[in-house]
Amino acid sequence: MRGSRQVAREYIARDPRTGRPLTRSGKKDEVDIRLLLPPDGLWRVVPESEIIGLASGNKGPIELPRTVGGGFARRRDGILALHRAMESQMLEAHAVLLECLDDDSPEIRTHALSSLPSFSLRKHEGLLQCLSDRLLDEDDGVRDEAMIALKKMAPIFPSGCESILRRELRDNRKNHRDSAFVALKMTAESWAETGCLHLDELIREEDVDLRRRGSKILRVLASKSSAEVWDLIGWCLEDVDPDVRRNSARTLNSLAGSEPRIAAILVEVAMSDDDSGVRKSAISALKRLDMQSPRVSKMILDGARDRDYNLRKACIDLLTIILSGNELRETASELLKQETRPDLRKRLSSLAIDIEMEGSEEEKNRFLAALDTPAISDEEAPLEERPVERSKGEHHKQELGRPESEGSP
Repeated sequence: MRGSRQVAREYIARDPRTGRPLTRSGKKDEVDIRLLLPPDGLWRVVPESEIIGLASGNKGPIELPRTVGGGFARRRDGILALHRAMESQMLEAHAVLLECLDDDSPEIRTHALSSLPSFSLRKHEGLLQCLSDRLLDEDDGVRDEAMIALKKMAPIFPSGCESILRRELRDNRKNHRDSAFVALKMTAESWAETGCLHLDELIREEDVDLRRRGSKILRVLASKSSAEVWDLIGWCLEDVDPDVRRNSARTLNSLAGSEPRIAAILVEVAMSDDDSGVRKSAISALKRLDMQSPRVSKMILDGARDRDYNLRKACIDLLTIILSGNELRETASELLKQETRPDLRKRLSSLAIDIEMEGSEEEKNRFLAALDTPAISDEEAPLEERPVERSKGEHHKQELGRPESEGSP
């Protein structure tokens, strides 16, 4: 398959509006052709010299040798094997595939669509237009196979499939729209710029289903260091639909790990949202931000006074990270004046007390208690601290309470 890899490398994905080359996300590995192949069948063992004749219908079924499993290969197998055609026959194989894609028989068109993704790596000219046409086919089975082909080809040919995706994403038929969004997600994983191009349009649509589906793809893009992605997340956080805002807020945790400065700005927006789902995601992301940042510290102090219990609790728990000493006690005392929840009042009360001065006797004793130290043996002690060695007689005299100068009676 040397030819197919060469074509894949030569293809340049371009922005359909500006013509500029697009940047592929992640590793620039070669396309794995195994993901593009038709289902297993006799097409794998059709002799290369017989492929064109079978696929075109100019040759009837051929018997396969027993060494490869035997059986009879038919036109269907020839069509599915077209990507295996010899390099010298590639132009002819390409022409045969184009004819099959426009055949009067729905069955032939379906087989041609199944062959389309793998063949496109060797020669793709004209095939994407045929794919677009077949997505509009009157036969349900043909359209279903065309949708499968679109999901395989969109991540390889993002520019060529751009207009097809734009149309299919807005198709009123659920299966078409579902397939198109799967294709868009797969494309965005490899081509972040292409994903941003489509989302930039989708989040402006009046159809709320398009905005909701589009905002779900933001999670694929959140790890990309791109101003376009940050703008999309910010716009979705301001959408009138709560589901769109929730989908956008779910990206903040990931963003906090890769772009904490940008995440802090967006978390602040999400914390003021009136939807509990959006605030929940904001709380999760807040805990991952740099607590020493003045902006983050202010967010925590403001959040400790918020009307939402969960946000208030999370921020009160973070006070010991951003404050200490008198400042912590004064802030906790101030918050106590307006806090009504028993559990939060208990927590704030513990923060507001200086245990060393105001704690109970038990707390003071715990605070002043000496640290436990391991016992030191005589051998380990300093020389001046070791006990003086005495003879047995000296020990005996000491026990009787007699001075050493006195004699025996």
